[in-house]
Amino acid sequence: MGNSTLYPAIDVRDGRVVRLHQGDYAQETRYETEPLALATRYAEAGAKWLHLIDLDAARYGGYTLAPLLRAITTSSWMRVQTGGGVRSEADVEAILDAGADRVVVGSLAIKEPELVIGWLKRFGADRITIALDVRQNSAGDWELPVAGWTEDSGMRLEPLLERYAQAGLRHLLCTDVSRDGTLAGPNLDLYRHIHEVAPYVQLQASGGIRDIADIVAADGVGCAGAVLGKALIEGRFELTDALRQVRRC
Repeated sequence: MGNSTLYPAIDVRDGRVVRLHQGDYAQETRYETEPLALATRYAEAGAKWLHLIDLDAARYGGYTLAPLLRAITTSSWMRVQTGGGVRSEADVEAILDAGADRVVVGSLAIKEPELVIGWLKRFGADRITIALDVRQNSAGDWELPVAGWTEDSGMRLEPLLERYAQAGLRHLLCTDVSRDGTLAGPNLDLYRHIHEVAPYVQLQASGGIRDIADIVAADGVGCAGAVLGKALIEGRFELTDALRQVRRC
């Protein structure tokens, strides 16, 4: 196993920690733990990174988590990659100024790749994480849905990924939407394929991870890290155990 980076995930909606099933806002599970308290717990467990998403902004625009982001980064040593509703260069700059180490860019990376490539050049490849949500169609092609996964963008994964790789993309988070929030295991075939298409991109597995064995398996097909969502927050494994496994190898 390589030196994988683990990203415990906190998704926030209406100020609460939530998880969505396959990105559906109508299929939401709310958790009692407050976002800052959960972030503190992850930091105390030894997490070096946090994946923080503003679900309200992802839907309506206008990142709202700057106060929470500042509180996390000033009260812990964790580095944070965060996003939701990133629409402009000013949004990227504001989130970085609020303390983020990386800004997650999703739908806009599909809709306006030249704009986002410009951000890679301006802010640096280490400050941007491109998040591509994918769905495999009946022909076996990987589509890139947008608008809450309700619309096909008309783009396909491979040409867009190659375009970003040629522009110097370093950090890619990719989610098979059919696995998101399902605890069905990550799509290892997808990640193996991405690693073949863009071997120098640092790939983060996201969606379906159930246990530490899934983290190890994702690492084995070329993932540099894994985003830990539902299984972690519901206590199906301990973050300390996962981090120990990563650091031992």
